[in-house]
Amino acid sequence: MSQVFTIAGAELRLMLRSRLALVGVATLLLLSAIAAVTSATQMASAAKMRAEAQIATDQQFKAQPDRHPHRMVHYGTYALRPVGPLAAFDPGVDAFTGTVVFLEGHRQNSATFGAARESSDLVRFGQLTPAFVLQTLAPLLLVFLGFASVARERERGSLRALAAHGASSRAILAGKALALSAAAMLAMAPAFAALIWAAIQQPAEAGIALLTALSYSGYLLVWVLVITAVSALAASAQGSLVTLIALWAVIVVLVPRAAAAWAGVAEPLPSRVDTEFAIAADLRRIGDSHNPNDPHFAEFKAKLLKKYGVEKVEDLPFNYRGVLAQEGERLTSQLFKDYAARASAIQLAQSGRLTAMGLISPALAVRRASMVGAATDLRTHLAFMQTAEAYRYAMVQKLNALQATAVSGADDSARSKDPIAERRTRISADFWKDIPDFRFDAPSVAERAAAMIPALAILALWLALASALLAVAGRRLERNGA
Repeated sequence: MSQVFTIAGAELRLMLRSRLALVGVATLLLLSAIAAVTSATQMASAAKMRAEAQIATDQQFKAQPDRHPHRMVHYGTYALRPVGPLAAFDPGVDAFTGTVVFLEGHRQNSATFGAARESSDLVRFGQLTPAFVLQTLAPLLLVFLGFASVARERERGSLRALAAHGASSRAILAGKALALSAAAMLAMAPAFAALIWAAIQQPAEAGIALLTALSYSGYLLVWVLVITAVSALAASAQGSLVTLIALWAVIVVLVPRAAAAWAGVAEPLPSRVDTEFAIAADLRRIGDSHNPNDPHFAEFKAKLLKKYGVEKVEDLPFNYRGVLAQEGERLTSQLFKDYAARASAIQLAQSGRLTAMGLISPALAVRRASMVGAATDLRTHLAFMQTAEAYRYAMVQKLNALQATAVSGADDSARSKDPIAERRTRISADFWKDIPDFRFDAPSVAERAAAMIPALAILALWLALASALLAVAGRRLERNGA
């Protein structure tokens, strides 16, 4: 081991004497620090803004005066997705999915106010966050620091000198890899400081923050091992640099973008316009609760009259219009739920394909683990949308039930032409105060840790492959008499 540390120390001293290495490390540290500070500031501001907006919209809904219940159905409210527990480290899909949903009767709206849609196109190229720095920029820095670590020794003829002093090829490669690992740890410091700060702010997230840190450590260790092995296998330092830059471009840039395009082609998601047309067609098919001659609702009325043994809806022991609204909402909501489930299944299938493509690019694997740990992944967003829809349906049906039980059927029928009847259909505002506030909780630490396992398994496989490649490089050095 003393040989390993000696070689590693010599390599680190060489890095310190290199202006290029110092400038590169200093630049990455500066970018990482800026990313950590700005991301934490932006996410803290977003968390505060969304929490305050949610409280304000809940209060505004409950502050409405006496109204007809169905007017409150159309007045609606808003659901805002809270910021993920570790979103300051990795915002994930937050910029693309939207964060606000308007909840109203008869419709299931999509989320709006995604930064990628509301801001310039530059957002789509990637935000400067600690996760982005570690996923994209840190490997490139390691390439420039380590591409010549072994190739340089061969070109100078110093490998044989090291062997003559008793250094084995395994010790040489281990020392070079250890020195590059030290540089990687230094590059990770600001980003990991952001994780530690998030864990301090939310102690319950300490375990998942540690798991996230381990995933990035494994990711950069893969790069350290591959860089050292390629440097040992390449015929020259120039050849090593060209090979490693090509690997970085393919693994970090090309494969993730090609994988996203392939997932979209393999699991095509219908456009919003096509979906809206399909929903409109199905709504016409299942029936229109506002049309008294609609076959489905005519049958529904007949069954109610028979059940209660009356001839007219006016003789029913409740307001028929409220019950009719409940049935209409039940049918339309089930239709919206079915379409949302199909879209979610397609999106999750696309996400699954991207996770599988981590076998080709470890950048995809660590990105998946990072977003899941931060609760900023697609599955968390879909869970938010499902929670919002469940809340919307419960709220609307409670208001429809109030119309059925708290509003007279005779007054409801006459309110458009009788001002007195119209005033009697306005029920007390105390009813709105009984409707619970919207709440969404991110998946628990245990759930997120379990969801990270596939991506972590792929990273472990990459570590094994990188170690095997380094072993091959070591055997080649031995055969060449290094």
